[in-house]
Amino acid sequence: MTNATLAIVNPAAGFGKAAKLLGPTMDRLRAAGVSFDVAETKRAGHATELAREAYKNGYRRFIAVGGDGTSFETVNGLFPEALNDAPPTLGFLPLGTGNSFLRDFTASTKDGGANYALQAIIENRSRPCDVIRLKHKTGTVYYINILSLGFVADVCTLAGKFKRLGAASYGLAVVLTLARFQKRVFPLKLDGTPLEDSPSTALLIFNNSKFTGGNMMLAPNADTGDGQIEIVRWSADRFDFIRNFPKCYDGSHIHHPLIWTGQARRIELNFSEPMDIMIDGEVMTVQMESLEVLPSALNVMV
Repeated sequence: MTNATLAIVNPAAGFGKAAKLLGPTMDRLRAAGVSFDVAETKRAGHATELAREAYKNGYRRFIAVGGDGTSFETVNGLFPEALNDAPPTLGFLPLGTGNSFLRDFTASTKDGGANYALQAIIENRSRPCDVIRLKHKTGTVYYINILSLGFVADVCTLAGKFKRLGAASYGLAVVLTLARFQKRVFPLKLDGTPLEDSPSTALLIFNNSKFTGGNMMLAPNADTGDGQIEIVRWSADRFDFIRNFPKCYDGSHIHHPLIWTGQARRIELNFSEPMDIMIDGEVMTVQMESLEVLPSALNVMV
């Protein structure tokens, strides 16, 4: 095992903005006495490969330099191997994009939490963090922020088809998703007990932390260290959903009469077919089977 830290850098993050900010940011870390090795990603999924190989070679401290996607890939490189050892440590440098996970710990949003995260690394601040394990029909995925079904997943899936438009892709995706507004039934079993009702639902999320999309507080009761998965289920129709959606930015939407919230350590899904999900900023299509919280499985520098 080594005491060295590996910074996994995605120079393409923020539509290439990360590459421009990388040098000055790394210089600030070195000037503060923080030593680290650097590995740059070359393609989608490469951060997972780099983290996994580094973990096998004895690294236990990592910095994800990029956006939510870089953090997500790094976490999936550390697990499940890290479950057999002391929790590894992960810091964040959101260069060029935001990091929704960091928003739970700082009100600074102008730089996506970058300066806050930088200071946490310099001061070597860390705290235990739960990790959530998703088992699906063909594999396993780990996350620390949010898994969404329904509206948010539909928006992110559609935005990926308009990537050439840059940040504007999300605005267009929101408009089109509202135009073809869909509701679905998602039967759930929480800690072994089936939910009595399964209404037709527009948005269903399973959160470890409060925020997503930068500053949307979709799960205001979530706590990254409480050993629970926070569930928010919204069953409104299109016009009621549109009218109340702005409340997601301060968390007051959960008081809506058609929103149900709950918690569980393990959630059985057993969906009959694959569906689009958004998980820590990444979109994938999987046939979900279960979610399980892994308490304090990771130390995060925040």
